[in-house]
Amino acid sequence: MGATSTAPISKEAVARTLAPFGKSFTLPADAYVSPEVFEWEKANFFEGSWVCIGRSADLPNPGDRKAFRVGSEGILLVRDDAGALRGFFNVCRHRGHELLAAGACVSSKVIRCPYHAWVYGLDGELKGAPHFGEREGFDRADYPLQTVPVAEWHGWLFANASGDAPPFEEHIGNLGRFMEPYEPERLQSVVRHDYVIESNWKIIVENYHECYHCPQIHPELCQVTPPDSGWNLDPEGAWAGGTMELMDHAETMSLTGESFGVPLRGLDAEQRRQVLYFGYFPNLLISPHPDYVMTHRIDPLSATQSRIECEWLFPAEAVERTGFDPSYASDFWDITNKQDWSACEAVQRGLQSRGYRQGPLAPAEDAVYQFLSMVARGYLGQG
Repeated sequence: MGATSTAPISKEAVARTLAPFGKSFTLPADAYVSPEVFEWEKANFFEGSWVCIGRSADLPNPGDRKAFRVGSEGILLVRDDAGALRGFFNVCRHRGHELLAAGACVSSKVIRCPYHAWVYGLDGELKGAPHFGEREGFDRADYPLQTVPVAEWHGWLFANASGDAPPFEEHIGNLGRFMEPYEPERLQSVVRHDYVIESNWKIIVENYHECYHCPQIHPELCQVTPPDSGWNLDPEGAWAGGTMELMDHAETMSLTGESFGVPLRGLDAEQRRQVLYFGYFPNLLISPHPDYVMTHRIDPLSATQSRIECEWLFPAEAVERTGFDPSYASDFWDITNKQDWSACEAVQRGLQSRGYRQGPLAPAEDAVYQFLSMVARGYLGQG
């Protein structure tokens, strides 16, 4: 994280969250409802950190480019002539016009501003500025696109809009060691669901990091995995996560426990009996299964509203099978997602009540504590 200031929130209340686990508490209400805290988070946790903004498959070929939003910033990702990923602010050096509309994806050998036709190479260097030959002292070399640090990791794309976060390798830590057997870089996105829910982004992450609630709201999930199974891992870097075990009859997470896909080729016998859960700070939740990988990419819209992009990734050997239908996985998780979103929205409403007070974390909420500790340390400017 690249927090450079302290958040506009009670330091005493945040200190209660950072108490040793077993004596710690949830965050104060302002963390979930205050517009001022939300704006600070956008600047420090999102613009100031390494945010996941998409998949490598979004830009597969040289010349491809796509525009994204990170916090309040527009980012243009470009695949250059050598196939390397480059990042630029989505701003023309002439009059500031956006080079590409947010969400748009195009492919060409140059980057052309749609306003006054300034032309840049895929390396960001200004190649042409119509009629500027008449301006004395004008040198195209003085007007390259402004760069943004970007990273490509196991098929996902990341950007640091502020440019001053610690190195990506430090941020991601040892998460790659747990992801490598699943080879997510070779998996294909087959199903995508987009949700907009009335909940702060942190409530969604907290909910993801515990199954203390599962017996109460997830009857389908509890038919294929014991909610008290598994253990949490020891993270290095800005993430938290752990495992859950499958029931003896279950091959994967689906309504029947049956898999209609293909086991991922890099897994050993133990890994084929587990589902993993990784929360990458701040906005990517990765859930590797024996036969697919599911992700939730979170885009905070306001202090009380979030957009969630959920994708299901499968290997080519499954996708290419005649009659392959990924709904066995996506239907199960769509049901489970909506159960979670309902709970998250109910929590949001409760946090907006004058009756809310910081609550104690349960013994089964140690991964929640890991996540909240990252947030709380960021609030206090401790990185």
